[in-house]
Amino acid sequence: MREKYLKILMLHVVIGGGIYLFKGLVNLYFLGIVLFFFIKTINAPKRLKHVEIIKACAYVLGVEVLLRMQGGLVFYEANKYLVIVFVVIGFFYSGFSKKAISYFFYILLLVPSIYVSLNALDVGDNIRKAIAFNLSGPVCLGLSALYCYGIKVTKEQLESIVNHAIFPLVSTLVYIYAYNPNVSEVATGTVSNFTASGGFGPNQVSTVLGLGAFLVTTRFFYFSKVKFVRYLDLILILLFSFRAIVTFSRGGVFTALLMIGVFILMRYRSMNKLDKSKMLVSVVLFVLVGGLSWVVSTVQTNGFIEKRYTNKNAVGHVKKDITTGRKDLFLLEFEEFVNSPFLGVGVGRVKDLRFQRTGIHAASHNEISRIIAEHGLLGILAFSILLITPLSLRVENRSNILFFSFYFFWLLTINHSAMRIAAPGFIYALSLLFVSDNDKVIETVDENLTLAV
Repeated sequence: MREKYLKILMLHVVIGGGIYLFKGLVNLYFLGIVLFFFIKTINAPKRLKHVEIIKACAYVLGVEVLLRMQGGLVFYEANKYLVIVFVVIGFFYSGFSKKAISYFFYILLLVPSIYVSLNALDVGDNIRKAIAFNLSGPVCLGLSALYCYGIKVTKEQLESIVNHAIFPLVSTLVYIYAYNPNVSEVATGTVSNFTASGGFGPNQVSTVLGLGAFLVTTRFFYFSKVKFVRYLDLILILLFSFRAIVTFSRGGVFTALLMIGVFILMRYRSMNKLDKSKMLVSVVLFVLVGGLSWVVSTVQTNGFIEKRYTNKNAVGHVKKDITTGRKDLFLLEFEEFVNSPFLGVGVGRVKDLRFQRTGIHAASHNEISRIIAEHGLLGILAFSILLITPLSLRVENRSNILFFSFYFFWLLTINHSAMRIAAPGFIYALSLLFVSDNDKVIETVDENLTLAV
């Protein structure tokens, strides 16, 4: 297992460098991903298809930003639709849990606002794009949650799922280092830095790099047993953390820190006294690596990163708005809800209405205010389902040590980056897995919990 992991990891280092050097490779890479995982899923034994489908989705969410960087997608939201396709395949083989029916109602609650949009949008507007762009994320989340709810996996299978997300994130990391090897040359202020983010949106890059840092941290504390691999994990944590910080986009970093803190606490509480003592050594090493990443970031950004995280501008003056305009967007969207409280203003309309009334032409950064503005009271009910259902499941089963980290990743990410990428939706779904302490491969989902499609 160790040798296989290292070989695949090195392959993805090569992939990241290759895509930077030969941009045409990204299209072949995307096609290869689709064919590889479709063939692997179809050929897998029926009793193991659910694990293969989850691994495929984990890989797809991990590679999304890299593909967007290079334009290697058929269309911008392709990864979300690819996750949906894999999940639908899973429904035909194993169905879904009866207890997950609330997610079916969540999806239904999103439908009425489509009718509002169809009747309110001007004929000249691209209705399909407006609706698809704003619903692809929520539908991806709903179907993923419907599928993953109650699926049982072993710790070994969970490790494989985590690895499948890490591999393409390593390729993304390599690409970013190749694109901008010297951060100090481009660190000239405290605003989000596109060049240090691989030439792409710092918010999305910070989110996936922070996720990468967290996932490798879980390997270090929970999955990795061999010293060499654990030291490699520490190096990857340093590399992911450094590049996440120097994007100057704080959301992904703060989210990763909370996820890591919650995970370490949950891991520590689950150990006996002897293992707790051993873990403290690992925590010290981890903190040292974290401190080193901050020191390197400070040096490489000529001190600007400290100003960024203390909410100061380039000359050292404290900014009035720590949210960098997100609070204003939130309040404007809440005002739209007040004006149309029942069915909302319609899917995809809040951005255009905001521009018409204020001249601000910016996409929503907050999924909570967006769903309330565009779906009204039905949106509040839909979000309540997302908020409460995992917590109800946690009361019944506490086997998933990553539950709270995954749950908080979704909740925090949708507050600063909405659902622009597939990651928050599917990571949310992973919080609904049951994890067995038995390392023997679980071959089937509990048939008493599933409904055939």
